[in-house]
Amino acid sequence: MDNKMVMAAIALIVGAGAGFMIGKGEKEIVEVEKVVEGTSASTLDAVKAKGFVQCGVSQGLPGFSNADDSGKWTGIDVDLCRAVAAAVFGDSEKVKFSALSAKQRFTALSSGEIDILSRNTTWTMTRDTQLGLNFAGVNYYDGQGMMVPMSLGVNSATELDGANICTNTGTTTELNITDFFRSNNMKFNLVAFEKADEVVAAYDAGRCDVYTTDRSGLAAQRTKLTNPDAHKVLPEIISKEPLGPVVRQGDDQWFNIVRWTLNALINAEEMNITKANASSEASGSKNPAVKRLLGTEGKFGEELGLSNDWALNAIKAVGNYGESYEANVGPNTPLKLDRGVNALWSKDGILYAAPVR
Repeated sequence: MDNKMVMAAIALIVGAGAGFMIGKGEKEIVEVEKVVEGTSASTLDAVKAKGFVQCGVSQGLPGFSNADDSGKWTGIDVDLCRAVAAAVFGDSEKVKFSALSAKQRFTALSSGEIDILSRNTTWTMTRDTQLGLNFAGVNYYDGQGMMVPMSLGVNSATELDGANICTNTGTTTELNITDFFRSNNMKFNLVAFEKADEVVAAYDAGRCDVYTTDRSGLAAQRTKLTNPDAHKVLPEIISKEPLGPVVRQGDDQWFNIVRWTLNALINAEEMNITKANASSEASGSKNPAVKRLLGTEGKFGEELGLSNDWALNAIKAVGNYGESYEANVGPNTPLKLDRGVNALWSKDGILYAAPVR
């Protein structure tokens, strides 16, 4: 059976046909098809054969994955996909993007339609163990928040009893908001849409009192509102949302390529290796850790099935993690997000990557 046939293998619907629930009796509805386990398909071979990486992204979330009027994709999630393409091909342009709703994303990955899902996706136990997927790391630590019009006159989420709340279907957001309101003995009415832009439009039109999603997403979507300054994010953070890239289970080589590409970008920031100086560091550094990362010492690329300059190519393509963060979501962008917990562990954050050794 060739790679294309394997990737299109007969799918098994997880649960009883349509999906299943997650958590204490509540469920995240995910219509996902699980590729038959035990296939011998190599994602790397298939990617090389077609000549590009197919990356699943959002339908338009500024700072994370968003296309401009010319169709060019940018964002911190997009950068990861370009970095993987650079690691594999030595060319960050050898990537194509599939815009997916939250409901579509897991099926697209499981069925082989995409090679990587890099779409502000929360790492949870059920997703990691029950959907035939593997999370390759975290590229943004987040938490769920709530945005309201200032005209609503509330300063805390505990004042929202009886509110109409807009959000996306097929996400952990629905579960978290339900938990929060129940634990605070409040009632609410959920107004859910499949597409993110539908949620924004409904909230902007006044169809709901509250917009809830990850706080980074609120910062991004607020830029699309008619009057962004007329809205504020409430102080409560009601969940942990570690966001990161996802691949199919059963292909450890591809999993390692994606995971270690992310690790390389984080390690590069820690070593002060940038897009501008990566080549000179590769040729001139005396630091053994830098030499291992950039491929001038050891054969770490070969262990991934790549050239030994895989990490060098990735860093030259998109910069280190900090450069990507600052360019896409940092304080000097419309999102104006401080590093916070997404700073390096050595700079009071929790960002930490395993060493190349």
